[in-house]
Amino acid sequence: MRVGAVTLAGPDLAVVVVSFNVRELLRRCLRSVQDEIGRQNGLRSAVWVVDNASHDGSAGMVRAEFPEVHLIANETNRGFAAANNQALRALGFGGEGTISDSLPRFVLLLNPDTTLEAGALATWLAAAEALPRAGILGPSLRYPDGRFQHSAFAFPTLWQVFFDFFPLHHRLVESRLNGRYPRRWYAAGRPFPIGHPLGAAMLARGEAVQEAGLLDEGYFIYAEEVDWCLRMRAKGWERWCVPAACVIHHEAQSTRQFREEMFVHLWRSRFRLFALHYSPLFNTLVRPLVRLGLRRLAGEALRARQAGWLDDAGCMRRVSALEEVRRLSYLPPERFR
Repeated sequence: MRVGAVTLAGPDLAVVVVSFNVRELLRRCLRSVQDEIGRQNGLRSAVWVVDNASHDGSAGMVRAEFPEVHLIANETNRGFAAANNQALRALGFGGEGTISDSLPRFVLLLNPDTTLEAGALATWLAAAEALPRAGILGPSLRYPDGRFQHSAFAFPTLWQVFFDFFPLHHRLVESRLNGRYPRRWYAAGRPFPIGHPLGAAMLARGEAVQEAGLLDEGYFIYAEEVDWCLRMRAKGWERWCVPAACVIHHEAQSTRQFREEMFVHLWRSRFRLFALHYSPLFNTLVRPLVRLGLRRLAGEALRARQAGWLDDAGCMRRVSALEEVRRLSYLPPERFR
């Protein structure tokens, strides 16, 4: 591949999987990656797994069953962005915007709770070749039972924050007002432009990664892909969904292990995203909206405890998480930059 006067001699594709305590799903993910790479004649590839201090034997499984995979076994959980960056740096990215002759043409970031359907990789790469200004391309996502899952979204708005807390009618939640794209666009099978894909599966162009920079390690988890896409947009790179490339997503298998903690991480990341990329007016308006929604969730938690659907300890954990997000909402945007 040529960029200006430089020929990129690195792999055509590097696959990076960041894992935490989902050994069986990770095994399934890597097998699907192996199968898809094996279907591509002459594709030069490298697969990396960054294990975030799993205690279920994930790193040992990778060493024993996938010896060709490059493994980074962290001693602590470094979070999604930092762990992906470990592999990206090892691949040559992050060198002050320069183009190295060893950079991969494309990097596929996958969650370990995903599996590639047959033919997905070929379709994905073909779309990337046909869309030379596409910095990031997402697939279509399905639940294991075949149900549809939204895989692409418009950039966050106040309406989306509102619907997070006040779902109202399902048609509104599924609408463009809530940042969703029509299901008929997915069903048509043709690529369409988007704000950003879900971070569970993203095919990024090497040039775009090097130009926009690595993932922002100020995000521990959540919103880092939105930030990345906003930075790519600022550099003139497009973002597309490729619905004909299908990926199965066993949603949130890692994050659901710490549900309340993840809720706090979600909003800390969103406040950082808003502080870095949104106007002072947006940041002023979003905070009371979030606090109003938190009050609603706290009331739901208390009613669930009274009805016996939630025990005292669970209620306390939930209310504590809500209170922490409320505290964060009073911090000035500068604190999140």
